[in-house]
Amino acid sequence: MIRVCIICEGPTEVEFVNRCLEPYLRVCGVSVYGTLLSARSGRHRGGRVTVDRLATKISLHYSEADRVSTLVDFYGFQDRAARTRAQLEADIAAAVQRITAAYDPRYVLPYVQMHEFEGLLFTNPANFEWAEDGWSEDVRAALMAVVQAFPNPEDINGGEATAPSKRILSIFPNGTYSKTEHGPLIAEATGIDAIRAKCPAFSEWVGRLQAWGKGLAL
Repeated sequence: MIRVCIICEGPTEVEFVNRCLEPYLRVCGVSVYGTLLSARSGRHRGGRVTVDRLATKISLHYSEADRVSTLVDFYGFQDRAARTRAQLEADIAAAVQRITAAYDPRYVLPYVQMHEFEGLLFTNPANFEWAEDGWSEDVRAALMAVVQAFPNPEDINGGEATAPSKRILSIFPNGTYSKTEHGPLIAEATGIDAIRAKCPAFSEWVGRLQAWGKGLAL
């Protein structure tokens, strides 16, 4: 069994990795576990995603796990500037190489989710019914309208007011949707295969994680 540490932006992503990805990948010989991005001191846990912070965290776990990957959002990546997702991932890998002894690029897989983890939840809007207190026909219709406006959930854009999480919060009545409580439940109800079918970047990442368990080169 290949043990893979996945460094996550926040507790929602950690729960998603542990609850949804772990059982899905285990059948491929891959055991994943999520860990929260944090400073060496343990302070500033979660958020504040930068290339250097991720590289430092990956380097710390490089010798503890068999493989290391990441699950962080493109939206809110603090030093993103004009870089694309692919450029960010390449820069993270390069930064890890500079600070890690005996570095082997086959064992590190930076992944940046477009545009947010919450975009994956739009795979099947009906599963937002898990947020029972705020669920209604109007909410369902508003969520469907978002889905229908984009080619796939990963294209739901990441502006200040239009990032997937911002859209969800604007659609649900105040206080009836909790990212950390409802996000993993909705993802679990949807299922990894269904998410992969509609989210190509996510699907490619999961496929590369599976390849580790099969002993295939990335």
